[in-house]
Amino acid sequence: MPNSSSMPQFLLLAFADRRELQLLHFWLFLAISLAALLANGLILSAVACDHHLHTPRYFFLLNLSLTDLGCICTTVPKAMHNSLWDTTTISYTGCVAQVFLLFFFMSAEFSLLTIMCYDRYVAICKPLHYGTLLGSRACAHMAAAAWATGFLDALLHTASTFSLPLCQGNALGQFFCEIPHILKLSCSHSGYLREIRLLMVIACLVFSCFIFIVFSYVQIFRAVLRIPSQQGRHKAFSTCLPHLAVVSLFVSSVLLSHLKPPSISSPSLDLALSVLYSVVPPALNPLIYSLRNQEVKDAIRKMMTGCFSGAIMCQVSDV
Repeated sequence: MPNSSSMPQFLLLAFADRRELQLLHFWLFLAISLAALLANGLILSAVACDHHLHTPRYFFLLNLSLTDLGCICTTVPKAMHNSLWDTTTISYTGCVAQVFLLFFFMSAEFSLLTIMCYDRYVAICKPLHYGTLLGSRACAHMAAAAWATGFLDALLHTASTFSLPLCQGNALGQFFCEIPHILKLSCSHSGYLREIRLLMVIACLVFSCFIFIVFSYVQIFRAVLRIPSQQGRHKAFSTCLPHLAVVSLFVSSVLLSHLKPPSISSPSLDLALSVLYSVVPPALNPLIYSLRNQEVKDAIRKMMTGCFSGAIMCQVSDV
């Protein structure tokens, strides 16, 4: 019975067999990853450089952008490499790193989305207590708790998964290393059940956070509808709706990918759904937050104008 650590490499699922489609996938993923890097990088720079954005809301947005960058940098580069060089292999160490990092960033992201929901709940339902409940120290502690939760979850699941003996080959039905597909290669029934129990615990925690988000938004919408002015209601909705859209995109894509009926499962559908939850949200999240947020757009415009002016001044001084 071979142990997982004796397996030199895994085989990932290829996006296409034809060379033209492989190159098309490479260029498509390159465009998506560059757009995600640029958009999230602009948000990080704007929040860090503009003192008007040094508030709890944008502090958590900065952390969310970091998790989005981490998610897309964990899976996309290897997929692009395999498409460009017409290969499907990933080393054992690389697979371990992918599982750990993806679980780490996605777990931290959902924790941050839950915290951001709490931020909006306090801002709208308890505005007089906002400074007390969401001071700088409290925000730092909550962000640290989100990252620590992601790290602990990733460490437990990675250690549990790769301690299993694998005897069902080395082919993964996914374009990146993912725990459910690795578990299919296991020949240890007790170890498989142990990891399933761990996943069920995480699922219960995620469901609890989801219930908290739903309950918070029920309270938020009730409070918003009591605001007398239409302008005040519009401002409150514009604050909440981007976050709600991001949560909905994240949760629905993950649930659709992992809880779909087996009768409709197919390699091409599984591949499309895995892209939907691992690649699309990190690329769309900064657009959802920035396109409807005038403060972020103003900060980005101010930052880019300052950089452009500085470059012109440098050129003039050199002349």
